[in-house]
Amino acid sequence: MVQATGGCELNVERGPDWLFVRPRGESLTDHAPELAEQLWALLEQSLTHRLVLEMDDVELLRSAIVGQLVLLQKRISGQGGLMRLCGLSPANQRVLATCRLGGYLPQYQNRTEAVMGERPTQPR
Repeated sequence: MVQATGGCELNVERGPDWLFVRPRGESLTDHAPELAEQLWALLEQSLTHRLVLEMDDVELLRSAIVGQLVLLQKRISGQGGLMRLCGLSPANQRVLATCRLGGYLPQYQNRTEAVMGERPTQPR
């Protein structure tokens, strides 16, 4: 299902106890100020506070988008929920690392790992 209410275009899927949202990269940049509110409204409508953001289509995380993700993470965790990111490009992973948000905004390779909370172990 595609949602475009008052902001960016989002592909939304409902799973057991989770909401899966894939923001469309080209529309995300122009509507970053509304992102947190738009995603929160979708969570409330779906009666869940567990969100996986599939960021595969987002070319570059700009500061406004990062700010919205932090705001949303605070709101979701304040309700006892979970927000996880997956599909981040190496450049977007570096953006979060530069902002020192790698641990605050959990990142996973794909939807399955995000739901399971699995992180591959790194060789030492």
